[in-house]
Amino acid sequence: MKLCTYRLPGSDPETPGATFAALVTETDGSRATAAVELEGVIDVGDFLSLPEPHRTGMVDAALAAAAEDPTRVLDATGLEPATLIPFPTKVFCIGLNYRNHILETGLELPEHPAVFTKFAQSLTGPADPIEVPAEDHRLDWEGELCVVIGEPGRRIPEDQAAAHIAGYAVSNDVSVRGYQGRTTEWTQGKVWEGSTPIGPWLVTPDEFTPGARITTRVNGEVMQEDSTGDLVFGAEKLVSYLSDLVTLLPGDLILTGTPAGVALARKNDDGRRPWLRAGDVLETEIEGLGLQRNEIR
Repeated sequence: MKLCTYRLPGSDPETPGATFAALVTETDGSRATAAVELEGVIDVGDFLSLPEPHRTGMVDAALAAAAEDPTRVLDATGLEPATLIPFPTKVFCIGLNYRNHILETGLELPEHPAVFTKFAQSLTGPADPIEVPAEDHRLDWEGELCVVIGEPGRRIPEDQAAAHIAGYAVSNDVSVRGYQGRTTEWTQGKVWEGSTPIGPWLVTPDEFTPGARITTRVNGEVMQEDSTGDLVFGAEKLVSYLSDLVTLLPGDLILTGTPAGVALARKNDDGRRPWLRAGDVLETEIEGLGLQRNEIR
């Protein structure tokens, strides 16, 4: 099952709540072509906040209504995806979790996950523009697999963690490297407003298993490419570990880290790093989870 949050046609992208949740029923590669509205919920996070069996009942009702009345099937090619889950209670991020990325930094494999957090205001949609901050031009890409929590839990054993995962999504932990490097603690380089696209879809675990290819492109050039199975700490381990700290709630997000190939580890022929600049197009894609396309402004 694929779930998406769409903006209401003609609505202001800055208006909270001007969205609706939908079940994606048809896709063409990384593009949704048909969807059915899930009536009564404004986004995927709102949908996940419902207890079972209400969620299943809502999906079944939407499919039944669409079968009875084909006009309920929406042409998804004309819809604008919004931030998948705009108001999570928590956004956890994991640093240095791909073996190849750790090697490019010259560090040892970690014994424990490196955890930092973001705020809901840091999130943006999979097709929304991302600004180069006036305060720091060193904007970097970090394509990531995002884990979405579906069932609440505290101190979840790793062998039970899969039951708490609603699904997976594409994300990009776009980072402001100058601010990140000001101290040994990374938060100030990671929480810039509207800098972290999430979506386009949440794909449930019955249709996606980590191990698919993740690719980040800038202006069509591949910058990162790896397997989402190359994680040092996998999805279940992270869910278990983070639930020791605090109760995980439906809609909470875990960005699982980025593979090798970030701008920070590259240099152009002139010796400068290829930071994202206004006019660049940043694409992040995970096989089976869809494609983000964000213009840098």
